[in-house]
Amino acid sequence: MIKTEGIVLGEMKFKDSSKIITLYTKKLGKIPVLAQGVYRPKSQLLAATQSFSLSEFCLKKGKNFYYIIQADLIDSFYSIRENIERLAYGFYLLELVEKATPDEEENQKLFLLLEKGLLSLANMDKDFVRFIAAYELKFISFIGYRPYLDNCVVCNSDIGNDNIKFSIVLGGVLCSNCLSSDFSSKPINHEIIDCLNILMYTALDELYKVNILKEVLNRLHKLLVEYILFNIEVQEFKSLNLIKDL
Repeated sequence: MIKTEGIVLGEMKFKDSSKIITLYTKKLGKIPVLAQGVYRPKSQLLAATQSFSLSEFCLKKGKNFYYIIQADLIDSFYSIRENIERLAYGFYLLELVEKATPDEEENQKLFLLLEKGLLSLANMDKDFVRFIAAYELKFISFIGYRPYLDNCVVCNSDIGNDNIKFSIVLGGVLCSNCLSSDFSSKPINHEIIDCLNILMYTALDELYKVNILKEVLNRLHKLLVEYILFNIEVQEFKSLNLIKDL
């Protein structure tokens, strides 16, 4: 018997009255959970097993799944579902964790980031790109691929002021002398690097204090998506298609 907080990343109907959920837990990481009888009229599990919901679970491990013994809802983040932009970005937060994390690998920092991200998103009406760029940067850092921004990632010297690029392959900035290390690197400048550092070290609930031009944020978001996809070896995030449509 295991007691842990968990956030529902996704759900799939199983037979007539049950469903399988992908649960990201504080103690166990990502696990498959069978919610038996959840669609029966007297079931108490429906609210706790919907996507986005944060609950405290009492689980029992079986051969192929964990099984829910008890679940107490902490927060459904219901307001995320009330706004199409919040919903689209919310699904992106869930997809990031679902695709980037292996099964049963604990990462409490990542769990707390997801919890805080959903809480911030639930109370947001604007500045979504600023939020998502900051979240992406923290996310990729928490799974072990924090970009190297202080000096050249190859020679560790000062990057200078001219002809600076970011290497997705090498995971950091390149000085003008090391550009041949990665011919696919992306042109950036000190403004971009400064913005990355600001977003890295600003708490999600303090982002309203940060003033970055929208075109710069869009550029950062595009760069970070490419960087994340490369490092987790995934072709695309389906939830981003909905965001692009918006």
